[in-house]
Amino acid sequence: MIGIEADEASAARALARIQEATAHAVARERLTAEERTALLARIAVGHALDAAAGADLVIEEVPERLELKREVFAELDRICPATTVLATGTTALSVTRIAAATARPERVLGLHFFNPVHTMRLVEVVRTVLTAPQVAEDAAAFARDLGKEPVPAGDRAGFVVNGLLFAYLNQAAAMYESKYATREDIDAAMRLGCGLPMGPLALLDLIGVDTARTVLEAMYEQSKDRLHAPAPILGQLVAAGLLGRKTGRGFYTYEAPGSSKTVGAATGPARAGVPGREVRTIGVCGSGTMATGIVEVFAKAGYPVLLAARGREKAELAKARLATSLERSVARGRLTGEQRDAALALVTPVGRYEELAGVDLVVEAVAEDLAVKRELFATLDAVVKPGAVLATTTSSLPVIGCASATSRPQDVIGMHFFNPAPAMRLVEVVSTVLTAPDVTATVLELCTRVRKHPVECGDRAGFIVNALLFPYLNDAVRMLQEHYATVDDIDTAMKLGCGYPMGPFELLDVVGLDVSLTIERVLHQEFREPGLAAAPLLEHLVAAGCLGRKTGRGFRDHARR
Repeated sequence: MIGIEADEASAARALARIQEATAHAVARERLTAEERTALLARIAVGHALDAAAGADLVIEEVPERLELKREVFAELDRICPATTVLATGTTALSVTRIAAATARPERVLGLHFFNPVHTMRLVEVVRTVLTAPQVAEDAAAFARDLGKEPVPAGDRAGFVVNGLLFAYLNQAAAMYESKYATREDIDAAMRLGCGLPMGPLALLDLIGVDTARTVLEAMYEQSKDRLHAPAPILGQLVAAGLLGRKTGRGFYTYEAPGSSKTVGAATGPARAGVPGREVRTIGVCGSGTMATGIVEVFAKAGYPVLLAARGREKAELAKARLATSLERSVARGRLTGEQRDAALALVTPVGRYEELAGVDLVVEAVAEDLAVKRELFATLDAVVKPGAVLATTTSSLPVIGCASATSRPQDVIGMHFFNPAPAMRLVEVVSTVLTAPDVTATVLELCTRVRKHPVECGDRAGFIVNALLFPYLNDAVRMLQEHYATVDDIDTAMKLGCGYPMGPFELLDVVGLDVSLTIERVLHQEFREPGLAAAPLLEHLVAAGCLGRKTGRGFRDHARR
């Protein structure tokens, strides 16, 4: 294997990095000393491009500048035999334009490895319209021989992974720039709400703000989708030289250039010194999965809870489901029998909302229908004592729509739990333009007491998580409907390339395609961005009754599994 750097000093540094990395691998017992010696013996590093003349495959990894890559490929075309395959490692630039600098475009393709290369399994094998099929097949086989998972991709900006990832990162940057939420809350929301390994702003710092802007510029040039136009803050950070971890500062500030340790990051939601109201007893309205999960959260934290439903029988059934859930926790060793009994004893099922008159806080968890919620809030306004906090768990409807059904909108707030509520740590705390500061403080404090992680945001469609998650899912559906990649390849790419716990189509089938379509429509109606319009394929599947796991068929056929 021959490594070629720009000059002698760069070659020496590259070889030193390889020696250091392999020494660490030996120290961690991932390699033996003998294997390291044999590996280093197979590597030569120099600075003369002519050394590539004897290679069967040359992989280019120079900086992301099209003209620079074209110059390198033109020179490689001159140096290398006609049988040599030339591959570019570009993350976003046109492979076709790079190939056009050679006289062998049929033997040029993209091999997009992911960083760190020695641990990341994914390789995107990018074919142009001129790449010979056998060349792409041989490249995929080569990736498999390296222990990698090749995913085929066509030559368009971002390919599969970056085409989906960077639009999401861009919207997170724009969300932060608009001061809708803090950087810490945006990152925590996506980590805790979606199970992602990193928040989007921390990931932008890791990737490099300049790299992200380059990728987005390439995507926008091709798509002309405003959602791909780099958020202005990215250009401002680049102009200031604040490129992320590599410079020691980007969205966050780091101990030193290259360090992963942040300094000056907030440790929790801002409360501005406002004291909250006292909460001793809680009411939860609803008898479904979310309602019983929220009741479980409060009861396990020691709060007396009134579980209110339309009728005593429904309330009793909901408490029975709660008992089953607690019993499962005991069986798994997460609760003791005494803790189960104590939690159950704190829950009182009631069949009339009038019985909530004396509680300090009510959480509404009924159907996701604004008319239904407004009717309930009007009822609560009439029966619950003055000064009580009224919270809605809506995931997509305007909180102000619930608040305006009452005579006390200052007491109304969003408290968006994630499903399953007992397991998911995140709660989005959504204040309207009328929510009183002490109501926000009350809910933030309560979330902390019940061992949840609250994040603050304003009352706009999608809040933090859904506003960032569902456009990404919608983009994946568009990618599929354009026949750019398959369901399995897209899911594999996002799991292996980004470390996501589920691919977009796995997640869509779990969430429910009808639920996803509703949220997409709400986002599009709120922001009026053409790029947020629901993908036609998603609408067609919902119309056909293919709603995901709950119907046995969505993007995959679950009935046959």
